[in-house]
Amino acid sequence: MKVISKVKKLCLCCMEEHEVQVVHVQEHTRFKGVEVDYTAEYEYCENADEYIALEEMISQNDTAMKDAYRKLNHLLTSTQISSIRTKYGISQKDLSSLLGWGGKTITRYESHQVQDMAHDYILRKIDSDPEWFLELLMQGKERVSLNAFKKYYAVVANVYEDKQDDYLRKAILAQYVRYEGDKDSCGGTKLNLDKVVDVIRYLANSPEILYLYKVKLMKLLWYADNLSYKRYGESMMGLVYTALPMGAVPVAHKSLIDLKGITYEESEFPDGNGYHFLETPDKEYAVLSIEDKAILDTIIRNCGKDTREQIVHRMHGERAYKETEQGDVISFRYAKDLSMD
Repeated sequence: MKVISKVKKLCLCCMEEHEVQVVHVQEHTRFKGVEVDYTAEYEYCENADEYIALEEMISQNDTAMKDAYRKLNHLLTSTQISSIRTKYGISQKDLSSLLGWGGKTITRYESHQVQDMAHDYILRKIDSDPEWFLELLMQGKERVSLNAFKKYYAVVANVYEDKQDDYLRKAILAQYVRYEGDKDSCGGTKLNLDKVVDVIRYLANSPEILYLYKVKLMKLLWYADNLSYKRYGESMMGLVYTALPMGAVPVAHKSLIDLKGITYEESEFPDGNGYHFLETPDKEYAVLSIEDKAILDTIIRNCGKDTREQIVHRMHGERAYKETEQGDVISFRYAKDLSMD
């Protein structure tokens, strides 16, 4: 028994006025064939040495017991279900209506009824996938009032926008699945998108780098990964590079630059659009090691002031590029012949 608080009041156990304790007690019971341990709350009367549960405590203890059961069976707890609904700012009734469930279903799940696995999966899907929930909202807009729909749509759209980086990362990682375990392609390193972001920011924030447009950036990333492989036997970021006319370009390069934390401005040039990478306010690089920074500093010293034409020319002189057919993956086997140490 753990005392939570004390209050002087009429004790409903002995019917005398005295200091009554509110206590937590560890309970054990069996629910749906499963042994469950949970924390229950009671009032405790020292005069009678007895516990009594007020009406609200009975309900609270029942929920605590069922939440313990939920956890044992890997189901969302009542609080987690409530938090999902709160995240989207939607009422219990409207969420039930959108899902085509009974009007009181969510209310019951947030209190005394344990959801089944199918409903639990749907609730988790809503929590993790705002795009899916946005589609659900659009399909069920006639089931809620117009004002409620507008409110929910605005909230869900904001959640979806905040989640875009997660979607982008999943899409990038999907393009790299085929290369996992192929040391020649990825340099023996699993793709680390946090490190990619930090490397790009490190380069963009360096005052020693000029003309940091996309063409140059892609080459700097290749040099960083290959110099890491040359020194330590593994690449820095785990990017996979293909040989294109202007040099090495990482797989998913169009998506990589849109990762959260990377800043650039787009400009129009006669031969197409240019992407100029900008300094960022954040100068901390949590996932870069001392060795990583030393490699990047070497790259900056060697290539930092190169123009686009110069770095493309430098890239065309590398054995790795010359030995690779256009469109093929550039093997890290050639890192030993890299033009810088």
